[in-house]
Amino acid sequence: MDPVRLVVVMAFDRSNEGDIVPAFEAMQFDSEDRAMRSASELAGKHIGVLAWARDAEPDVGEYGPPVVLFQSGLVPDME
Repeated sequence: MDPVRLVVVMAFDRSNEGDIVPAFEAMQFDSEDRAMRSASELAGKHIGVLAWARDAEPDVGEYGPPVVLFQSGLVPDME
């Protein structure tokens, strides 16, 4: 199977304990442009927003390094 391009947007809020936590499940997009538009819209509603992409071959468990497309506010370090 050919590699696929994963394009993901995540938003973050603070928990009651003050930790940075995902505001909801990560959203996957078909294009980087759509992901960046969505991330930009979410930026004013959450303490942090991150859009990133990576090449992947999920059937064999291989994932390339993530590339940040959009970042705003407080986000956790990418692993």
